[in-house]
Amino acid sequence: MGKILRQAVEHRRLELMNKLIAFGVYKKDEQHLFELSLTDLENEFKKFIWDQHPHSELESLHWVKKTT
Repeated sequence: MGKILRQAVEHRRLELMNKLIAFGVYKKDEQHLFELSLTDLENEFKKFIWDQHPHSELESLHWVKKTT
């Protein structure tokens, strides 16, 4: 990996770890956040946001196509 790409990956990892820590998430199963890859952190963050979103339940929104 090039130096710039490596720095970008590490910056994104730190950003995601800080966001998760701010929400009180410190581990995924038995692994600390700093042990996770960028992909794992992205997935954990998306899962956390999905679980917290008020409309994340399958039945919470109903799209209705109105005919005129």
